[in-house]
Amino acid sequence: MQIDGKTRLYGIMGKPVSHSLSPAMHNTAFHEIGLNNVYVAFEVEEAARALDGFKALGVCGVSVTFPHKQAVIAHLDAIDPVAEKIGAVNTLLIHNQNIQGSNTDWIGAMQALEMITELPGKTVLVIGAGGSARAIGFGLREKGAKILLANRTQSKGQALAEELGAEFIPLADIADVRADALVNTTSVGMTPHTEDTPVPAAVFQNVAAVMDIVYSPVETRLLRDAKQVGCRTIDGRYMLLYQGVAQFELWTGQKAPVDVMRSTLFDRLSQ
Repeated sequence: MQIDGKTRLYGIMGKPVSHSLSPAMHNTAFHEIGLNNVYVAFEVEEAARALDGFKALGVCGVSVTFPHKQAVIAHLDAIDPVAEKIGAVNTLLIHNQNIQGSNTDWIGAMQALEMITELPGKTVLVIGAGGSARAIGFGLREKGAKILLANRTQSKGQALAEELGAEFIPLADIADVRADALVNTTSVGMTPHTEDTPVPAAVFQNVAAVMDIVYSPVETRLLRDAKQVGCRTIDGRYMLLYQGVAQFELWTGQKAPVDVMRSTLFDRLSQ
């Protein structure tokens, strides 16, 4: 990587952010297609001050992660319609002192899910009611899927289900629910709590495809249980990959080197 006076600056803002795999993935991609760009991690306390700083420094694009995906919205010059509906932004495009917010989380999730199931007209059971559930739920709605939403806290689950036009099901009542696919949008099963699972194994008798957005560990207990009864499965690495691919293409206007980004990301996660 050669950094000089013409290098364009990109990055990720969050707190904490030192663990992020995005710098490795994006810098490898920039290098692969010969772009004089560099991507760094910004530990950010206050979203508004950070966005002013990005404008002042001529930063060209920024990934947004926890806890700023909603906080940045009030300080944008423009927001794309889907991100506005979702109520969360994970991508900033900065040009001529204007910051536009987008959301590629839903794009990444849909591309990953479509690797194991069709979506139009299918019934998808979404577990959780947080920010990821919102993005994935709106993505499913855009794809023409019917959404069932289950959540531990009933009030929060019912509120999101109403926004999505989905049917709410208490998490304790999902054992007999039938769906074409199930998506876990919660952090249950993430390292170090690798033996935890958000749903009983009996659920997988009634679904054909299962996606977990957790990527550490790569194979969660949820996915192991699903595989044992023959479900098609996909792990959280793919959503992470494809949301990054969509960011890269939004920032550069060029086709992303997906294979290189995949190998970089997957190698880092295997270490």
